[in-house]
Amino acid sequence: MHYVPMADAHHQFDDVNPLAERNTRRVVWLTTVMMIVEIVAGWRFHSMALLADGWHMSSHVVALGLAAAAYSFARRLARDERFAFGTWKIEVLGGYTSALLLLGIALYMAVESVSRLGTPLAIQFDQAIAVAVLGLCVNLYSAYLLSRGGVATAMQQHDHVHQHVHSDHHGHDLNLRSAYVHVLADAATSVLAIAALVAGKLFAANWLDPVTGIVGSLVVALWAFGLLRRTAKALLDAEMDAPVVAEIRECLRAAPAEFELTDLHVWRVGKGKFACALSLSTQATLSAEEVRKWLSIHEELIHLTIEIQRAPTP
Repeated sequence: MHYVPMADAHHQFDDVNPLAERNTRRVVWLTTVMMIVEIVAGWRFHSMALLADGWHMSSHVVALGLAAAAYSFARRLARDERFAFGTWKIEVLGGYTSALLLLGIALYMAVESVSRLGTPLAIQFDQAIAVAVLGLCVNLYSAYLLSRGGVATAMQQHDHVHQHVHSDHHGHDLNLRSAYVHVLADAATSVLAIAALVAGKLFAANWLDPVTGIVGSLVVALWAFGLLRRTAKALLDAEMDAPVVAEIRECLRAAPAEFELTDLHVWRVGKGKFACALSLSTQATLSAEEVRKWLSIHEELIHLTIEIQRAPTP
């Protein structure tokens, strides 16, 4: 038997969308500038509502920035043999790290807002309202940019995969799509901040401003916990409860051959894409190619390792 070198191949399982990358970078720069403006204005004009909106905006700046970085790393490292299953987890690791940072920001916002309830400061309402309105406009324009090329394409790809994987809800981009939803949530937070500032100005209800800051901190914390849950599951390869695992077992049970499934491992290697390693024990003549053909109906299985063992004679 002679060793044959493996052909030049790479393990990059996610396609990079150039339009998504361009629009993501534009939104990152746009929202970063607006975030800094809101945070500085919040301190300058003594508005916790504005400050909370700025920190809330920072959450999707971080998420989008990491998504943009993941595009760049995926393109540059696509043929790096050190990444046995591609570079997708760079994006997931970035999301996990950003979630930890956001929890710290949420705690700081909550503590500062509570302290402002006890010792309120004079708020410069007109200036704060103007900055909050500008922030809302930036949020809406960011959502438009993302829906134009980035998330819209990702969602279309997810819908295509969804037709084949039924209830599999892991087909979306953990950073990009969640950041898109987060941009819309941030727009809602901006509306809340504007309402609190206007009410405070008209009715001298200064207490609404720090209360809005507390609400904003809770929104950031809830979003961060959700992202932590999703990314930790992917990083730990805790995917054996994914619907595709049950579908693999069902497919093998319906196969026209006698064998025993002795081992099965399934883990995610991309957005809605899975790797699978399985072992079968049989006394019949069975080839790995036959097993591949049975499982080919599941397009989300893009990396299969199949071991067939000779079952002991009873």
